[in-house]
Amino acid sequence: MTATLHDGSTIEFTTYGPAGAPALLLPVDPAPAVEGPETDQLRAWGADPALGHSLTHGFGEHFRVIAFDYEAQLQAHPKPATLTPDNLVADFLAVADAAEAPTFAYYGYSWLGLAGLQVALRTDRLTALVMGGFPPLDGPYDAMLQVTEATYELAGGPVSDQPVEPGDWDSTEVAMSKDQAQQFLSLYRSLQSFDDHAAQSRLSCPRLCIAGSADNIQYGERWRNAYVAIGEAVEKNRSRLKDLGWTVQLLDGLDHMQAMHADKILPIAKPWLREHLNA
Repeated sequence: MTATLHDGSTIEFTTYGPAGAPALLLPVDPAPAVEGPETDQLRAWGADPALGHSLTHGFGEHFRVIAFDYEAQLQAHPKPATLTPDNLVADFLAVADAAEAPTFAYYGYSWLGLAGLQVALRTDRLTALVMGGFPPLDGPYDAMLQVTEATYELAGGPVSDQPVEPGDWDSTEVAMSKDQAQQFLSLYRSLQSFDDHAAQSRLSCPRLCIAGSADNIQYGERWRNAYVAIGEAVEKNRSRLKDLGWTVQLLDGLDHMQAMHADKILPIAKPWLREHLNA
């Protein structure tokens, strides 16, 4: 099954789970991991190559999951000048439309968690929001603009085949074209005027925030010394978020990669969604 996105490109999506269950929009790759050097490297950095598959099947026990690999689509069909919050949300709604889901819940992690917040602000079709790996208040929009500007400058250049020590963010290579990098630059530039404090009054659906307490990265000169504070921002605003209607789960000692694993997300998000969606 396919949906047509804002730039005319098409994206495949898969549905999984009980047909009559509440819909859950899930921007992940639902396919099982293919073993090889790339998956070995992902594991070395703390990532789970089978994450999308695990989330799809885990959530699919109780929800009608609509899974679509939006990140892979952006790599195959870059949107250098048009990846704005409005178009991002339009793309997600196009997938929900094609899947015949008039209402849906949403789970996303990292920048796709940020995307979920933008969806919640732009449609009344959202039944619940699970925002992982990105703070709903005091989001690192300035720092991420610094990182994406540096990424764009390095994109399209030669890439070394020398292995990089896992966790050494300063030495990581940028294996992106200029167009692939520019789309994220366009996104974070579009968000520079976004006020996530003022936006809270416009949120009405149930919402859950999940982050690792150690999810904070200090980049070096190559990345403009950006400091991306995610766990710190959630911890600082925990009480305020609860007062605003958020459920907050801070995972002690976990960094960005560790906190996104299915065995950390599913035990929190699945029962919370079941409670709020009566599933």
